[in-house]
Amino acid sequence: MCRGAGVPMARRAAGAGWRSAVRTLSLLGHREPGVSWSCRAAQAMDCEVSNGSGLQDERITNLLVFGFLQSCSNHSFHAELEALGRELPQWEEPDEELQTDGNRSSHAHVGRIEADSESQEDVIRNIARQLAQVGDSLDRSIPPGLVNRLALQLRNAGRSEEDRRRDLASALEQLLQAHPTDMDKEKTMLVLALLLAKEVANHTPSLLRDVFRTTVNFINQNLRAYVRSLARNETD
Repeated sequence: MCRGAGVPMARRAAGAGWRSAVRTLSLLGHREPGVSWSCRAAQAMDCEVSNGSGLQDERITNLLVFGFLQSCSNHSFHAELEALGRELPQWEEPDEELQTDGNRSSHAHVGRIEADSESQEDVIRNIARQLAQVGDSLDRSIPPGLVNRLALQLRNAGRSEEDRRRDLASALEQLLQAHPTDMDKEKTMLVLALLLAKEVANHTPSLLRDVFRTTVNFINQNLRAYVRSLARNETD
């Protein structure tokens, strides 16, 4: 085989992976009528996600990004991800223990919303797993030079968090231009942002915390409403 023959084949493989991923993404967030995970979980998620504070949004995004990274195959940042998981706030559970004054915990007033917190966490983790499956099929579509450039930018301690969000947005725009689709831009941006986080962490595991924080901030700033609707659709 001639030396350059592998390049077109690699491009065709990447294109096929992209088309397959687009088909999978087009189904994400759409469930057949009559199929329900849990009515109570859906009501709780809708209340928390649509009316929750910025802190709740951040927890949901934290879990989504962490779950995606955790579900991705063939990554080299196991130790860093395990350490990050120990640092992240845990999903709040209802507290039924008595306080020192003999009264029930103040968590009781949100007990109705948080009663199904485990089911809500399952919803987000399920979305993360689906996105990770799509991300695995798109690995070959991410140019190594783009990943290397983004890693260098994130490694620069002189850049602000806003600069880093712009760097991530610029990398995403390049990917969107290279792989235009008829699919919703927000849906494509979400999976590509998560995939870029994975690729940067894979390239430089020591950057996991930085790229995690930047990705969470980017999603909360640009895709928060879409993540909310995705979570609600998954519980319908």
